[in-house]
Amino acid sequence: MDSAFLLEWVTLLLRWAHLITGIAWIGASFYFVWLDNSLSPPTDPELVSKGVGGELWAVHGGGFYNPQKYLLAPPRLPAHLHWFKWEAYSTWLTGIGLLTALYYLQAATYMVDPAVAGLSPAQAVGIGVGALVLGWVVYDQLCRLLMGRSQLLFAALYFAFLALAAWSLTHLLSGRAAFVHLGAMIATAMSANVYFWIIPGQRIIVQAMRRGEVPEAIHGLRAKQRSVHNNYLTLPVLFCMISNHYAFTYTHPQAWAVLCGILLSGALIRHFFNLRHKGIVAWQYPSAGVALLLLVAIATAPTARQAGRGPAPRVADIEPIIRARCVACHAASPTLVPSAPAGVLLDTPERIAAQAERIHQQAVVLKAMPMGNLTGITAEERARLAAWHDAGARP
Repeated sequence: MDSAFLLEWVTLLLRWAHLITGIAWIGASFYFVWLDNSLSPPTDPELVSKGVGGELWAVHGGGFYNPQKYLLAPPRLPAHLHWFKWEAYSTWLTGIGLLTALYYLQAATYMVDPAVAGLSPAQAVGIGVGALVLGWVVYDQLCRLLMGRSQLLFAALYFAFLALAAWSLTHLLSGRAAFVHLGAMIATAMSANVYFWIIPGQRIIVQAMRRGEVPEAIHGLRAKQRSVHNNYLTLPVLFCMISNHYAFTYTHPQAWAVLCGILLSGALIRHFFNLRHKGIVAWQYPSAGVALLLLVAIATAPTARQAGRGPAPRVADIEPIIRARCVACHAASPTLVPSAPAGVLLDTPERIAAQAERIHQQAVVLKAMPMGNLTGITAEERARLAAWHDAGARP
């Protein structure tokens, strides 16, 4: 079997698995934060005597549910105790596998942009991996220093670090790789929270109960802090994961600022929902988030072009540009990638004419193609493509 085709199948299966496990992890995270914020003090004296701090009655799928949360731990450890950990671990493992198969094994195509920095594929991979490690170290140290202090100060410092990381990555890697790696950096910190803090803290509590001891509350508090952080970071990470579909974000001259604006808007909108679960309606947060998104939309809007002079080009005039700059990927048998991205073929005049709008959007408006400008398209050639489109994409 052809190795390029096999790699395509590997990335397909990894992406599918990553999506499935991510849904499971995010769903559990959203549910438990909602549950914590929706609990009411128990009215039954028996529950109070058992140490229940909050309960909730709910109906779903034809059944009634009554989840209860203990202030510290139940008087007696149940025989069966479910641990929420593999959702996080599986999401991270499939994500790293996908990152490796798509970016690290194809770094020359997806990570290196000569117009950004003159890196070798190995150097680009080293920067990507280093970002994941550094992201966890900085986040964890900030948590340790500010545990029990100002969460607002923590949020400000961590966002400042993310902004610096976004600026650095967009000045070293291709825009697409920079956005994905910032998301992977945050997601690595979220998974490490589960592995190094949340699950170990819960184990300490369970082991203390089995010894007949009263567990220390600090372990639960630390785990809760990290869990809440994960909840706020979910929407920013999800944007980074889908950003490769929206080249107008990562090809912008100030892509790092575009990324920071969208990430901050996601956190603000998530904060609104977390407060709403507690019965607090604070519209200023989603309003600020939407305003940020509008500013980003305005900043990334394409500028109007002046009409060119001379006779309007026809397909025959722009076909040499397409063949030199685009057909290496967009052909029935491409040479740079295993298969034509999005199934777009540009290897005949008829196919070029049929894709006029897509060519204009990707190569002229967004300047997202060729990817990383591997084939070296020039500004003059982009202008010729624009003139052809503006004249009606004449055959």
